[in-house]
Amino acid sequence: MLIQPKLSAGCGPTGQRGVVLMIALIVLVAMTLAGIALVRSVDTSNIIAGNLAFQQAATHAGDTGTETAVGWLQANNAGITLQANNFPAGYAAARTDPAAGQSWDAFWTNVLIPAGQVVTLAPDATTGNTVAYTIQRLCNALGDPVNPGVDCAVSQSATVTTGSSKGAGVIALQYSAQVYYRITSRITGPRNTVSYIQTIIAM
Repeated sequence: MLIQPKLSAGCGPTGQRGVVLMIALIVLVAMTLAGIALVRSVDTSNIIAGNLAFQQAATHAGDTGTETAVGWLQANNAGITLQANNFPAGYAAARTDPAAGQSWDAFWTNVLIPAGQVVTLAPDATTGNTVAYTIQRLCNALGDPVNPGVDCAVSQSATVTTGSSKGAGVIALQYSAQVYYRITSRITGPRNTVSYIQTIIAM
């Protein structure tokens, strides 16, 4: 005669099914939350990478403003043209700087643009970047840079060597007098990208 053992209530397979279901639901919720967090992390990383790419492209586009400004300076370097302001060409014969605590963006928007000292180039149809530039002679006043009152930053006009293969003090190294100019380019692009680059040249 075969005797089957009796199962206590809640101890057999039937009593275990509810606990397994609850554990499975908890694991499923945890995996769902982890998946959502991963998607958001990847999405944020893509946005940051895209913004950095736009910023880098805007910075590279600033070379266009610099080259245009250098070309204008070279074309007008003769005579006394550069001793006076030419705001329509974006040129100031005396430097102006942002006030204490003022950002370059605020200085550009509130001072340079209202004064008409900015030249804006045509937008780049490929990248969507727009380049604007201004040129400032690094002098404290208008006029001839030779005049001490104009107080320009200039390169050394002449110096005497303290030693050479031909003897100390024999050769004087002569330099042509050059005035320094600061070219500031502002680039605006997609996603509200704004970038500034500054270049100092001597002519």
